[in-house]
Amino acid sequence: MTDRKNIVILGAAESGVGAALLAQAKGHAVFVSDRGAIQADYKQQLTQAGIEFEENQHTLERILQADEVVKSPGIPEKAPVIQALREKRIPIISEIEFAGRYTRAKCICITGTNGKTTTTLLTYHLLKSAGLNVGLAGNVGFSLAEQVIADAHDYYVVELSSFQLDDTHDFQPWIAVLLNITPDHLDRYGYSLESYAHAKLRITRNLDSSGAFIYNADDEVTGQYFQSAFLETSLLPFSLHHRPDTWLAGYYTGEETLCTNLSPGLDEEGGMEISTAQSPLIGQHNRQNTLAAVLAARVAGLDAGQIEGALATFQNADHRLQLVGEINGARYINDSKATNVEAAWYALDGIHQPIVWIAGGTDKGNDYSSLLNLAEHRVKALICLGVDNAKLRTVFDPIIPRIEETQSMADAVARAAALATPGDVVLLSPCCASFDLFKNYEDRGRQFAAAVAKLSDAVSD
Repeated sequence: MTDRKNIVILGAAESGVGAALLAQAKGHAVFVSDRGAIQADYKQQLTQAGIEFEENQHTLERILQADEVVKSPGIPEKAPVIQALREKRIPIISEIEFAGRYTRAKCICITGTNGKTTTTLLTYHLLKSAGLNVGLAGNVGFSLAEQVIADAHDYYVVELSSFQLDDTHDFQPWIAVLLNITPDHLDRYGYSLESYAHAKLRITRNLDSSGAFIYNADDEVTGQYFQSAFLETSLLPFSLHHRPDTWLAGYYTGEETLCTNLSPGLDEEGGMEISTAQSPLIGQHNRQNTLAAVLAARVAGLDAGQIEGALATFQNADHRLQLVGEINGARYINDSKATNVEAAWYALDGIHQPIVWIAGGTDKGNDYSSLLNLAEHRVKALICLGVDNAKLRTVFDPIIPRIEETQSMADAVARAAALATPGDVVLLSPCCASFDLFKNYEDRGRQFAAAVAKLSDAVSD
């Protein structure tokens, strides 16, 4: 066992509490400090374990006695407590770095600005369906550190945000997946896209010859900042298209077939064809997410039959292009997670049937211009669901034949049903935050699903 250390954990949510429990299990002295209030269930876990903690404050004298600090991903570098620790040169690590010390399991780590959760859940589902002993951890809401206490899995599929990668040093993924890099969270990176890109690319630092790096060859920012020269690992780029200019480990050969080829030496005949026809996932971005997950499953040894069977039974996280019902031949899709224009673009782009679109909410300075072409060609009606719909009306009035307004979800669904004909899709993809009429995007999505279920019952009675 390593020498007993004095370990301080900053932040007492999922990752912090998990790290505290692991530190205690490994015989270290542990103190947990949270600047805010600690949720009741996390407080109970710490109390039951007999771990000392404080909330609503950081007691610096105590914190600066640490041999090592495990910090929550939510705490920015500029926070005074972090600055004080840096000044005293006390090592700061992430929960992921800490957990990695205590497991020999193979970690498949997934990052990217968009699509992380879907890809993580799908990769986990593919491996689990094939009978592999696999755990799910990271940004999907399960602490890796807490799972490592029992360390009962041969594999972990771990979703990692750039914040979680920031304080990793020696953590070694077996497979690293980078889906894309688009400007996001730039306030944490000095408003520099380059700094943010390098944070994402930290996922590749410790890859070795036994592992693989799966990345999106179509992503411009990744191409700009990714230096492959120093990596000793298998490079497995993927693309939505077969590209003559570069070797690809995965690409689509048709709308519902993809080809994977893990050996650069092999010609195309050596590839494995996999059908995605039975997958419930919708849209171009999900075709990329699927490619990444399938490549990870192939590296883990799965064959085409295992992958195709599991694709058919996958259920994505709620509120992400989720089919919640069908009424009179029209499908109802809950995409409440689409709280910005880019996410709504993916939804409108991915659905090829006529759309009755429910959108609106708290506008975060949205620029809707990228949606105009799709809206003109695919949207037959727009139902504005918000307290103030003036901006949506101004933008879309000239191009969408029918626009209605409401401030009630039940009313929005009823109006959509009246306008939809067999073969149409009623799409909740709001483009906006939910806080004007709902608690959060989950509440908005649940109300949509409930309204669809109620209407469906009434129609079938």
